[in-house]
Amino acid sequence: MLADFFSKRFGKNVWITNHARESMQRRKIDAATLERVIEEGEIKRRDEVNLWVFTHIQERADNLICAAVVEETAVVVKTVMVNWELEDEA
Repeated sequence: MLADFFSKRFGKNVWITNHARESMQRRKIDAATLERVIEEGEIKRRDEVNLWVFTHIQERADNLICAAVVEETAVVVKTVMVNWELEDEA
């Protein structure tokens, strides 16, 4: 089985879960857009392995686009969201 793509930014293979694929389809996010988010987006870490990668895509009205990922030996995209808001932790 091959990874969905290789992230130069993370230096790891990227795998997209079935749930994330379904989210992408519902939200009309193609693979190239997801790769752009992963490679160019801002990163907000929840802990050592869980993080959000997000960015504003000029051509879209439903920003921010965010990928919730797990980073271990590979980067696993758990889900993809639109209209995401960065929250400050108290």
